Amino acid sequence: MKTAVVLLSGGLDSTTCLAIARSQGFKVHALSIDYGQRHRIELERAARIASQLGVSSHRIVAIDLRTIGGSALTAAIDVPKSRSSDEMSHGIPITYVPARNTILLSIALGLAETVGAFDIFIGANVLDYSGYPDCRPEFLDAFARLANLATKVGIEGAGHFRVHAPLLKMTKAEIIREGVRLGVDYTTTISCYDPDPQGLACGECDSCQLRRKGFMEAGVLDPTSYAAGE
Repeated sequence: MKTAVVLLSGGLDSTTCLAIARSQGFKVHALSIDYGQRHRIELERAARIASQLGVSSHRIVAIDLRTIGGSALTAAIDVPKSRSSDEMSHGIPITYVPARNTILLSIALGLAETVGAFDIFIGANVLDYSGYPDCRPEFLDAFARLANLATKVGIEGAGHFRVHAPLLKMTKAEIIREGVRLGVDYTTTISCYDPDPQGLACGECDSCQLRRKGFMEAGVLDPTSYAAGE
């Protein structure tokens, strides 16, 4: 049976990505990263999702990107709220975490080499809004090349690392429809960048807006628990 490492944040995209990996016959080792994100409740959700979807293992690795800051997700910077679609489609948003996907993929690569996997799945997406440089196909291709140059198993020719981003060019609605087809229950997932202490989504950040729009366009009931008034 093929083995894969899947980066699992507890959000809609990574959960769908995990379901896709399993549907393709992979034995999945799920990996979540506690990087000091303000929405740490996603780690609790990731653990529940990993259990629900029946992965072979689920690890949570802790690093602290708050020590370098530079993002509304890791520093004392307000998360943008109620932005228009036009505003979301231009520039790199302040919710970009410096080098995050490079770091996450590097840890996933280390785990892959340890568990004997040559396939790494990430829920990167470029269609819903632009701006994150580490979600582009050029970056993912470059990382795959790096993986095969920087590892013992790659140099020894034991296998060839591949980075899979099955959601890369799918709209949020298409992602949701695919997840529903695969039996994903999105009730546990959380996408919000600024949930309240009870874990209720704000409904106003970019990620909440894109999630809401996706469910509406997919014709699927949004199971998200939003804060009062949302």
